[in-house]
Amino acid sequence: MPQTLILPDEAATAALAARLAPLLTAGDVVTLRGDLGAGKTALARSIIRHLAGDPAEEVPSPTFTLVQTYEHLDPPVWHFDLYRLSDPGEVVELGWEEARQACALVEWPERLGPLLPRDRLDIELTLDGPTARRAVLNGHGTWGPRLEPPPEGI
Repeated sequence: MPQTLILPDEAATAALAARLAPLLTAGDVVTLRGDLGAGKTALARSIIRHLAGDPAEEVPSPTFTLVQTYEHLDPPVWHFDLYRLSDPGEVVELGWEEARQACALVEWPERLGPLLPRDRLDIELTLDGPTARRAVLNGHGTWGPRLEPPPEGI
């Protein structure tokens, strides 16, 4: 069952990331959906920084590189931005199969086409005011039970 959360500011987005990060394991896929500027990269950065235990961890946007890897994290994280891709085969060339051994954070997941796994956490972000966002979390497959009850504090 989807869960809808109101995130009034970037601090609330970071708090959501802090609650989700401990749930992540190797093999997970977290999709980040939403329009440009909806907060997908901000949420991914916060998740990565929480896993690193370092709020100053450098987390560049993968907009131009298409993927950034964080092998030093537990679990290792691959952060994809698939906006500029036109074919799922291009994702394979970026190392999709190797990324599936880590935790994959995927912006613009519709570009995955048939590669989108059944077991995943979908997070849809929409602007809900000047600084606020609405996040809808929907766990599929093995993710469903991991979100119920909602992680404490969300």
